[in-house]
Amino acid sequence: MEALRAAGRAVLRSPRLARHGLGLCRRRKLPESWADMQEPLLEGMCFTLKYLGMTLVEKPKGEDMAAAAIRRIIAMAQVGARKFQKVILTVSPRGISLQDADTKEIVENISIYRISYCTTDKLQNKIFAYVAQSQESGALECHAFLSPKKKIAQAVTLTVAQAFQMALDLWEAANAGSRQEQPLHLPCVLEHSEPGRARGGRGGGR
Repeated sequence: MEALRAAGRAVLRSPRLARHGLGLCRRRKLPESWADMQEPLLEGMCFTLKYLGMTLVEKPKGEDMAAAAIRRIIAMAQVGARKFQKVILTVSPRGISLQDADTKEIVENISIYRISYCTTDKLQNKIFAYVAQSQESGALECHAFLSPKKKIAQAVTLTVAQAFQMALDLWEAANAGSRQEQPLHLPCVLEHSEPGRARGGRGGGR
């Protein structure tokens, strides 16, 4: 749980998110501060992105690992020369939900317990990626998404980290006064690649 707390502390030190209309569900704009964000985050913050693809990785977290995985995904996408699937990515304390933007079909629900890492790529700064453990095979997968603007990719990364902080807050509130052990398999690592921005949680493990 220390990794989760570290990610939350990084978020609270981060600058306020820019207020832009980002294709959010219900035409909602991003709140300026963490306090303003708690209520909409409970319902789910939505971002319209293009899904670039997935590749397997060996480590649950790490900037170099993620950068290499993103390069592989981009290379595979260029070879395939296919039209990218437009998805609605919804972030909440429950995790990440992916919905096809055209058909409205749910593509996948990723539990927050399965996500180990999220990042905005340092070089391809419009790309957001996360690492999660496959529910079927148990393998670690890196999924990458292209956003219309750099600020959107950064906002998604911060929102995922804030969802982890809220999940921790909700868990602690529900178990206040009990001797129940905290779930040790609830990780989160925030990587905010833009120079001068906050970083946190890199020392935590699964």
